[in-house]
Amino acid sequence: METIHKIGRRKTAVARVYLSKGKGNITINKREFDNYFTTPTLRYKVMQPLMMTDNEKTFDIKVNVFGGGITGQAEAIRLAISRAMCTLNDDNRGILKPEGLLTRDPRMVERKKFGQKKARKKFQFSKR
Repeated sequence: METIHKIGRRKTAVARVYLSKGKGNITINKREFDNYFTTPTLRYKVMQPLMMTDNEKTFDIKVNVFGGGITGQAEAIRLAISRAMCTLNDDNRGILKPEGLLTRDPRMVERKKFGQKKARKKFQFSKR
């Protein structure tokens, strides 16, 4: 098996995942997995597709991720890993799809409009 390359996105975060046979090591931006994601919630989000398909100790994963915040990056990595699992074995699709792990979340930050304070907030209105 050669390296599988997949991309995941969430808000403005973009994650490129390279999946290859190994012992379960995860490297994110040349840093150790536990050093990059410090909270258990973020670690769980990244590991979710691997746990559901029973591949936690089967593959080495190298990730390049940029943009967005730490949560957006974790969810972008989760989507990329889920896509890689589906490429690996079609049976994984039936496991991951009901959990919503293959759905690209389209929600983005709304842009600020001119003449307003923020996207929807206006300046204070004065009648007189």
